[in-house]
Amino acid sequence: MAFPLSSFIISLYKQYQTRGSLSKKQLKGLHSKASDIEGIAPGKLAAVEAIIKKMPDRFKSEKPPLSPLYEKNDDVRNMIDAILTKFPAHKRVLFLRSKYDLNEPLAASEITDLKKIFELAQRK
Repeated sequence: MAFPLSSFIISLYKQYQTRGSLSKKQLKGLHSKASDIEGIAPGKLAAVEAIIKKMPDRFKSEKPPLSPLYEKNDDVRNMIDAILTKFPAHKRVLFLRSKYDLNEPLAASEITDLKKIFELAQRK
């Protein structure tokens, strides 16, 4: 039988019509199916083999190791604690502490504000 009625071959044919090409794995599957058929010329099988050999092998790279999204800075925590020991009701520092405790990253402007407040607290 020259054209086997299998769902695999039909799906390959439809994909070839829509995309215009097949993947390397699909071509290997097509070659294995075609090699089982006796009426196919060996030149056609050799042509499919040549196409398969010309196609590049694609390997998936390894996933990078997971790293935490936000790393807590101990210096920031120490500054917040030092300020709150002197001024326990400081609203801005309380807000920054809540952000820090919720693992939200502090913006550069917030860190500079915290440093300014820390310097003022050290003077008093």
